[in-house]
Amino acid sequence: MLAPSPLPAAPDFAIGSLVRARGRDWVVLPGSSRDILELQPLGGAPEDALGLYLPLESEPVVPASFALPDPRKMGDARASRLLREAARLGFRSGAGPFRSFGAIAVAPRPYQLVPLLLALQLDPVRLLIADDVGVGKTIEAGLIARELLDRGDIRSFAVLCPPHLAEQWVAELREKFGLEAVLVLAATAGRLERGCSVGESLFDSNPITVVSLDFIKTERRRAEFLRACPDLVIVDEAHACAQSGAGARQQRHKLLRELAKKPTQHLVLVSATPHSGNADAFRSLLGLLQPQFEHLPDDLSGESNAPLRRELARHLVQRRRADVLHYGSADTPFPGREEKEVGYALSPEYKRFFERVLAYARESVKDTSGGHFRQRVRWWAALGLLRALASSPAAAAATLKARARNADALSPNEADEIGAMQIFDLEDESAQASDVAPGALSEDEDGEGNGGGSGSGTQPSQKRRLLELANIAEGLKGAPDEKLARATKITKELLDDNYNPILFCRFIDTAQAVGEHLRTKLKGVEVEIVTGLQSPEDRKAAVVELAARTEEGKRRVLVATDCLSEGINLQAYFDAIVHYDLAWNPTRHEQREGRVDRFGQPSKTIRVVTLYGTDNQIDGLILDVLIRKGKKIRQSLGVSVPVPKDAEKVAEAIFEGLLLRGVKDFSVDQLSLFEDIKQKKDALHADWDAAQAREKRSRTLFAQDGIKPDEVAREVEAMTKALGGAREVESFVRDAMRALDLPLAPGPLVVVEPAKMPEAIGEPLRAALAPKEFQKGVRGRFDTANAAGEVLLGRTHPVVSGLASYVLECALDELHQNPIAARCGAMRTQSVEKRTTLLLVRMRFHIHQKPKNSVAERALLAEDCALLAFRGAPQDAQWLSSEEAEKLLDAVPAANVPNDLAANMIENITRDFDHLAPALDQAARERAAELLESHRRARDAAKSGGTVRVEAQLPPDVLGLWVFVPPVQTS
Repeated sequence: MLAPSPLPAAPDFAIGSLVRARGRDWVVLPGSSRDILELQPLGGAPEDALGLYLPLESEPVVPASFALPDPRKMGDARASRLLREAARLGFRSGAGPFRSFGAIAVAPRPYQLVPLLLALQLDPVRLLIADDVGVGKTIEAGLIARELLDRGDIRSFAVLCPPHLAEQWVAELREKFGLEAVLVLAATAGRLERGCSVGESLFDSNPITVVSLDFIKTERRRAEFLRACPDLVIVDEAHACAQSGAGARQQRHKLLRELAKKPTQHLVLVSATPHSGNADAFRSLLGLLQPQFEHLPDDLSGESNAPLRRELARHLVQRRRADVLHYGSADTPFPGREEKEVGYALSPEYKRFFERVLAYARESVKDTSGGHFRQRVRWWAALGLLRALASSPAAAAATLKARARNADALSPNEADEIGAMQIFDLEDESAQASDVAPGALSEDEDGEGNGGGSGSGTQPSQKRRLLELANIAEGLKGAPDEKLARATKITKELLDDNYNPILFCRFIDTAQAVGEHLRTKLKGVEVEIVTGLQSPEDRKAAVVELAARTEEGKRRVLVATDCLSEGINLQAYFDAIVHYDLAWNPTRHEQREGRVDRFGQPSKTIRVVTLYGTDNQIDGLILDVLIRKGKKIRQSLGVSVPVPKDAEKVAEAIFEGLLLRGVKDFSVDQLSLFEDIKQKKDALHADWDAAQAREKRSRTLFAQDGIKPDEVAREVEAMTKALGGAREVESFVRDAMRALDLPLAPGPLVVVEPAKMPEAIGEPLRAALAPKEFQKGVRGRFDTANAAGEVLLGRTHPVVSGLASYVLECALDELHQNPIAARCGAMRTQSVEKRTTLLLVRMRFHIHQKPKNSVAERALLAEDCALLAFRGAPQDAQWLSSEEAEKLLDAVPAANVPNDLAANMIENITRDFDHLAPALDQAARERAAELLESHRRARDAAKSGGTVRVEAQLPPDVLGLWVFVPPVQTS
């Protein structure tokens, strides 16, 4: 269809120009040279691009020009709309200032562009994204990676994350950003390395990777990563890489510190809780952005610190939900939250058992045998036993039978570190074993301990007593359980109110007992149990399978341990949280709730129920000292503030009152009896209040109010108009499916059946979709898709992009006999009073960018579609405004136009088209000027500097031509 032009003496093809090679028409891409051409098929997708080495080509590559529409292949108004939408939905290199928007499957909220704008003004990028839970930090970090890739600023990147988040990152990059990342785990590294050449690192052969933090634990792995490090590194849950005394966290911080020393290394840190109650650890993270930040004062207020605040604000964005709810002209809906506490009293049987175990625990911690080391082991074993006792008979039995996890520590300090980490739910690099019963047996069977010399010789007696108590606990598993009964009642009430709840338990044994009980009590409800016994992949699969089993309106309940409390987004499936067990760290409660309380939650309101024992002497203390105070601060500030650094010591002191003072009915109300404990509690709350004040100042300083949201939103709207948004996608898919005799049911939820589509669309979809989706259909929505089993049918979804490519390629293919979209047509309509011609024009632009402080200029290719219309003949064209041209697409036929007359009308335009060419070239130049101004506005908003030039590649392509004439007047 393209008419070859004479071969130039020395081929030198401009970026965006059209060429003919190997019997096909192509567009020249950036990266081409005189000998090597990077080409993309005209009307094809980026994945179809290839490179040609001209000296080896058997036939010459020649310039080509785009042929005008053939009057013999006409279509109606629907066919013209299909062509227009297929063309713009097929663009992957949009012409606006954000290069990545044509290639992503998510519509960013305007506030989510702020980190991107900050990143674009930094070279290298050094950024900490510390937005609140549920705001969309993964999308913000993904936007930065995709934009830097599409601009050519980077060629590779890696995401470092905890192992249980690795699969989710791979899925997010694929589904939302069109990026195929290789998963690098300790278990997969060997296989990946076997595919590498000699001397090649797996990071050399895999430019986009998601790397488990477990992978880089060893010195060899860290050294390899440093040597072959990708251009950009994104660190998720970055607070786990802050500097601390020793261990894996210190090793991770050492790796990042070495990375930060590289002058060109791009680094993005992501964390909702970067402070974690430890100012020194927080500063160690900031020091990765700029070394001077490691020595910042605790209080950055005051005029003297203004320069420091301004510099830090270039590298840190930290916003609450309240900061983004009404950002610019866009509103972002977050769910409301209903919360309540529900108490229960122990059954008489469990109460007697509770008191017996408590008596043993008191006796154990008062035992001074074995020296200080053994005392510390016994102390933590007793606290672990109390936690399990408050959780369930099953957890108590498992704990009574097991050896204390810190019994093999080598020193009292190590015993304290292990014990505090487990008992007080402190951050750890791995959640794999966090839900295992803690163990109560603190002594060796032979009476010898690792760190404290000989014991008292009573260890066999201890083991015998623990086994006796364990047998009692086993016997209580089938006895009346008031906590379990109350939780069952709560769950039924939530289900009756159309909520799908998650019950969070502290221990595996508790979760299994609760889940099995609910399966017997909740008829017609699917109940799934997820614990740390499953791999991260199996946990996610269990949740997805649960959702699949409940697609037809069946209710679902998930019982899980805290292995699901971080990172994994569950708002598509659940909208209520029950804290079956209190966490002894309020941050853990917020993490649990954050799985469902986030942007994209389809329910308008979520519910949170906190279950606690009114007479078990443990829950009341934790509730009063930690949970309620943390909740009060969150409600006041709008964001959670981590517990101050030494909070566990205060909790220890309170439990000393419970265990060492021997008060039988110790309760919250009796705290006043122990003035020293009350003073410690008050001191903790005072420190927490001070941390709240600091956090409020920080959030105010680094909410990035200086970024101009309205200007950014204007560019987003312009790009959505150019590339097509949700409404355009829905209209196109419905029209295309109808033209293929595969209509979709009305309503927001649709089912697209790829197996019934033409083979040219269906076969590529067979490879792109899961087998179940291909055979049974893709359930999706065009605006948001957060419910179970649904997908977002955005412009880059394989179904949408496949339809767009098929429609456009068929229309441009001269050999196709019956395309559903037509490049030309004629219509009689009341919408015009004089003959009017509508042109669909595809424009290509060569964008030259030179970043600030750079001497090299980068070349990029962009595409855009425009509707141009004129009245009268080509020799005397009267051009209409863009608004008037858009309205012609909605013109309604008033009468048929005979085919021979319609063909004659079109030929009259194409015959004299030379008269129109100057106006089309001028329109392309004007559009180039608009794009240049758009780039400059975005750069001004980002304060990124540098220069940019935009050149129109002439002439533009005329994809479609339609003639509208008024109805014939009858007398």
